[in-house]
Amino acid sequence: MKPIQLFDTASSTYTYIVFDPASHDAIIIDPVDAQLMRDLKVLREQGLRLVWALETHAHADHITSAGQLAELAGVKTTAPQGCGINSASVLLKDGDTLDFGHEQVRALHTPGHTAGSMCFVWRDHVFTGDTLLINGCGRTDFQSGSAAAMYHSLTEVLFKLPDATTIWPGHDYQGRSHSTIGHEKAGNARVAGKTLPEFIAIMDSLHLPPPKRMNEAVPANLHLGLRHDAPLLHALIERAAEGYAGDVSAALAAQWWQQGDAVLVDVRTEAELAWVGFVPGAIPIPWKQWPGMAMNQAFDETLQAAVPKGKKVLFLCRSGVRSIAAAKRATELGLQAYNILEGFEGDPNEQAQRGQRGGWRGNGLPWRQS
Repeated sequence: MKPIQLFDTASSTYTYIVFDPASHDAIIIDPVDAQLMRDLKVLREQGLRLVWALETHAHADHITSAGQLAELAGVKTTAPQGCGINSASVLLKDGDTLDFGHEQVRALHTPGHTAGSMCFVWRDHVFTGDTLLINGCGRTDFQSGSAAAMYHSLTEVLFKLPDATTIWPGHDYQGRSHSTIGHEKAGNARVAGKTLPEFIAIMDSLHLPPPKRMNEAVPANLHLGLRHDAPLLHALIERAAEGYAGDVSAALAAQWWQQGDAVLVDVRTEAELAWVGFVPGAIPIPWKQWPGMAMNQAFDETLQAAVPKGKKVLFLCRSGVRSIAAAKRATELGLQAYNILEGFEGDPNEQAQRGQRGGWRGNGLPWRQS
């Protein structure tokens, strides 16, 4: 069984989709924002349910779509602990594992390209990001890079994997798709047979120009690619914002709900509710997962049954994208629908410190029964 390998020509970036054939649960590794619709189309055509979006590091040559996948598909986001991507749902340490269906990936901390860079092992495959490339390796001259750390990651971590392990790199600029640990250990031009001083000398002599998009990409990727000027999110919001009653503040929504004038509906997915936590008093009705799909009949029927005649319906989600779209759909069903501004987001760092899930940050909505 092989991963689905996808390619972004502009940045020469490989994105990978790995899935469990029994449950159809899937993960995506290093998604690119410009390829969001392509990736969603592949998932839809394959009948896959995306549960995790993984980053190998904070990229400097493209912007990730992980944040948008969280908004549109309700996936949980992950990033290496040492990369400063603190908006991810889960920050991974060396040896951590992620389950999807009956499958599992294991994180390997492989600093060198950046201090936090990681590779991911699945079965007899390894996704090496910008650490190990085909007949090369990632550069080490910026963004907390270290040639010495890279040498250790290559020779003492990745090259300790079985020789038959298939390598799936984060980039290739010559049309190659994969290699093996044994092949790279024997013939990689930068590291095979080289001592540490020789390797450092090779890396110091590269004198590569900085990535063209580095000043734009790195800050965006520290927030999972969600920028205030993100054109796709704005387009989705603008298109959806036509045709529903309007947006309301958290305080006004709480007032309506506590007075009994409105029903509160949480359109986040079951995975998000399980991970971040529930909003007391909200009715969970997950919004559709994929943009462009026909609305699920079950959503329509459940929503109509949940909203008594004459009452408003208030929608909330993680940040406001799906709740706007749900409000528009509810209006089409004849309901008086509102989107709650700002959304909700669990604080993964605070949760990790507490050793538990839950705890809200965001709009501070006072959802308590009066």
